[in-house]
Amino acid sequence: MSDESVHFPSPEFLIAFRREAGDGWAMSFADYMALALYDPAAGYYARARRRIGREAGSDFYTATSLGPVFGELVAAASADLLGPRPPGDFTFAEIGADDAGGALEKTPHPFGGILPVSLGQPLTLPPRAIVFSNELFDAQPCHRLVGRDGLWRELGVALRDNSLEEVLLPDLSLEVREMAGRLPPVAPEGYQLDLPLAAAQLVREIAVQSWSGLFVAIDYGKSWRELVEETPAGTVRAYHRHRQSNDLLDRPGEQDLTCHVCWDWMVEALNKAGFAVPTLESQEAFFVHHASPALGAIAAAEAGRLSSRKQGVMQLLHPANMGRKFQVLWALRD
Repeated sequence: MSDESVHFPSPEFLIAFRREAGDGWAMSFADYMALALYDPAAGYYARARRRIGREAGSDFYTATSLGPVFGELVAAASADLLGPRPPGDFTFAEIGADDAGGALEKTPHPFGGILPVSLGQPLTLPPRAIVFSNELFDAQPCHRLVGRDGLWRELGVALRDNSLEEVLLPDLSLEVREMAGRLPPVAPEGYQLDLPLAAAQLVREIAVQSWSGLFVAIDYGKSWRELVEETPAGTVRAYHRHRQSNDLLDRPGEQDLTCHVCWDWMVEALNKAGFAVPTLESQEAFFVHHASPALGAIAAAEAGRLSSRKQGVMQLLHPANMGRKFQVLWALRD
């Protein structure tokens, strides 16, 4: 369960919460997370401040914070995965591109063009595309369940006396009821199960469009078995000023919230949409397997010195850094 401290949100968030809750006394955690992240007036991603980077005032850093070397490796791996297909025939469409313009903004590449799609923009993909994302799906709202007396109960968020508190909802949300047959029949007491349903739905929305090419998603996630057996405290976490927290109701609209994706659900969505053999690899394995010439060129060019590019490669590949923390799901469709 979330931290028990008192949570007084900003006036802007109070207005948004009351608007969305209406006459109800609470909302699902998924609705709260959507509000806290994406509300146009009070949401975290709507605020005009720098969120990504290593400097003071930012909240977290991603692979794009390491400079152009990340884009170099992504471009090389994507071209390799296209195989005999001419890369110039494909548009590199990055969904959830950050304010800097995306992974390839400052990187030479062999593709026909770049299409950065920011969060909230209409999602219309070109007919031949490399659909790429980096930490997009973990930022989608998720539902939270907890085991009580052998049953799965859904966690919600209520506003009482201008303070937010975590509550048990009287009924499961429609989205949870629709997948309830997948839940373990007996809920272990106190086990928290976070359901990244919106992430799987976003994959379906991407895959259902009429385009051919390559799907590449870099993110952190777990299998369904791991979620139901190995994460008793759930996977939702908050990030503020480079500190991770379990206090999910603190500073709504001012801190990031993330949830591990369920790779099995994403693979299932790609399979149903006609993608061939979706493959999941660690980030380390992905770049080693599919961008080895680019890695070799960087090593040769930076031989004898510990440059920022070489340090960036180490961050991306080392198992103790991003190499094992992140996984890559990719698949092709002709």
